[in-house]
Amino acid sequence: MSRAKRVTARGRDNATTAPAAQPAKKPAGAAKPKQKAPRPAPQPGDRLLTAPVFIMSSVRSGSTLLRVLLDTHSQIHAPHELHLRSVKVQLANSYVTKAMKELGADADELQYLLWDRILHRELVRHGKTVLVNKTPSDAFIWRRIKEAWPDARFIYLLRNPAAVTDSWHRARPSWSRQQIVEDVARYITAVEECRQNVDGLTVRYEEITADPEAATRSICEFLGLEWEPGMLEYGEADHGDFRAGLGDWSGAIKSGRVQAARELTDSEIPPELTKVATAWGYLPR
Repeated sequence: MSRAKRVTARGRDNATTAPAAQPAKKPAGAAKPKQKAPRPAPQPGDRLLTAPVFIMSSVRSGSTLLRVLLDTHSQIHAPHELHLRSVKVQLANSYVTKAMKELGADADELQYLLWDRILHRELVRHGKTVLVNKTPSDAFIWRRIKEAWPDARFIYLLRNPAAVTDSWHRARPSWSRQQIVEDVARYITAVEECRQNVDGLTVRYEEITADPEAATRSICEFLGLEWEPGMLEYGEADHGDFRAGLGDWSGAIKSGRVQAARELTDSEIPPELTKVATAWGYLPR
């Protein structure tokens, strides 16, 4: 595959599986579980942002590096991690719940309005046209993101799970190896679930570090923007503080230039991560 072109991924392998066990019969007259009605699409004026972009990645996958490369583009604003998952709206009593219902809004819709307002404010404040949001925990709310912005675009940032585990263990030395593996498994499983259900552009950390020009060119093409050579000199621009909670805070990211991928001393992929590693092409099928 050409390095300048990335593959969008969708669909599942046609693996043969054993027949599913038959569910136990429900007692006669048992009530059927209530299913949540589909949320109506946003109406004109509900969203200020148009086609926001979300980077779906695990922790320690190079998302901060990708963020600053994109943020250096004259038309892309990619803020530090915003943790939208934890930005919530509470309707404190029945009166306000009824009042909002009369407006056609519930707590979810009000939360989406708030998310949209935060991101749009950032975009306008920086005078750019494309908003790229990156927070690894966004992978856990991809359905809500698509519900909030049906026109949202996704970039899937992949990295060898062995390297992710190694990097996360170095960043969290007090955690046991098992804790690290279980945490990484949560992230990469969520990213792959989203990748199987929503079209997007797939890029790899290893490709970004090996040939940042080709990688950023493919992303600009995906976003409908002209590539800018200055993107590779991200250290020349102000991207805010690099500290824990806002993204990567290592010396590599603070150097202001793309660093070569770290050599792995232990390249073995933990058994818990082999399924996704295979789907991502880091293990033979």
